[in-house]
Amino acid sequence: QVSILPGLEDQTALLEDPTSHLVDGQVLPPPAPPLSSPSRSSPHSQGSETGERYSRKVFVGGLPPDIDEDEITASFRRFGPLVVDWPHKAESKSYFPPKGYAFLLFQDESSVQQLIDACIQDDDKLYLCVSSPTIKDKPVQIRPWRLSDADFVLDASMPLDPRKTVFVGGVPRPLKAVELAMIMDRLYGGVCYAGIDTDPELKYPKGAGRVAFSNQQSYIAAISARFVQLQHGDIDKRVEVKPYVLDDQMCDECQGQRCGGKFAPFFCANVTCLQYYCEHCWATIHSRPGREFHKPLVKEGADRPRAVPFRWC
Repeated sequence: QVSILPGLEDQTALLEDPTSHLVDGQVLPPPAPPLSSPSRSSPHSQGSETGERYSRKVFVGGLPPDIDEDEITASFRRFGPLVVDWPHKAESKSYFPPKGYAFLLFQDESSVQQLIDACIQDDDKLYLCVSSPTIKDKPVQIRPWRLSDADFVLDASMPLDPRKTVFVGGVPRPLKAVELAMIMDRLYGGVCYAGIDTDPELKYPKGAGRVAFSNQQSYIAAISARFVQLQHGDIDKRVEVKPYVLDDQMCDECQGQRCGGKFAPFFCANVTCLQYYCEHCWATIHSRPGREFHKPLVKEGADRPRAVPFRWC
């Protein structure tokens, strides 16, 4: 695997922090971030600065069906203080993981390494034996997340251009950035970078990613497809591809002159446009024949662009 090369962390941060700017292929340092959006560095650099190698959140799958939260905690407590969690745990008020898997949230990252050291390895998968009231020593799968797997640079000679970057929603959490890069490069060519979005606290994959292309043709091919089948090993999932939408772009039509210098709220993902628009310019451009059915994308939480219902009366 190729890690981020020296001097490229700033370029990677361009996609993590949309307040960075690209001028003549060079990344300028971002202005101070607004209070509403805390600045985030790349997951790769977060890990290397602190010496951490793994997320403190670890997936454990194939649990015995009758094992409860306390018994899971007892099985893994020897590695250090932890909390056991699973999706919708608070709402369900259940003591048993409903789908046979859970997440171990360790207090210390060193506990993850101790857990890995205690595992049995089989075909690149890690297993640990866990017992429940009716099942003794059942091998369960342990899946840690390595922080360096969140970023992969395929072509270090290319600057990262957010306007040639796509958002990939619904990325399976085991998928590494290198695997996402290779799949997208095989399908569309021209991939120079792929990143897996991770949450700021635990640095664990959020189920989304970004892919930057070196040319407009590959970028347009990817967003035109709308959906892509990610196939790698055990993974085979259809995911959504959208343009990566930034919230600090000026209107491409009026450069802010018709909207008081405010950032453009809309991006048109139709290949005939691929531009940012203020409300005034959106209305003007999209009243033209053939463009009235275009839908704008806006940036929403967790970096996910969403389509907004938009009808001019």
